[in-house]
Amino acid sequence: VGYHYRSVILPHVPTKVRSMFPGLNHYTPLSTFSGQAQAGLSSSMFDIEANMRDGDSRAGLDERGTQEVLEIMRRERVDFDQARLIRHNQILARNGIDPSGMPLDSKAVTRL
Repeated sequence: VGYHYRSVILPHVPTKVRSMFPGLNHYTPLSTFSGQAQAGLSSSMFDIEANMRDGDSRAGLDERGTQEVLEIMRRERVDFDQARLIRHNQILARNGIDPSGMPLDSKAVTRL
């Protein structure tokens, strides 16, 4: 529950408590397409600005995925598209799939 309402709760947390958790000081919610585009989460291959021009009614991208991509961009010093690819490959690996889309399980049937 606290995670879901963190954008409402964090402004009310005393500065002394926030200083004990440095990760809290860098949290900025990006719940709209315009906020995500301004944060650099758009490219020619993944054009959020086109969604805004077309009047997309969704609130924005997945918050957790957005934070993961931003963290990868910061940590790996890569652009938005490379960070999305890294995140996608991590998700595939967690599910036992190699980057080409083939299952890593040797017992998986891939041909008939």
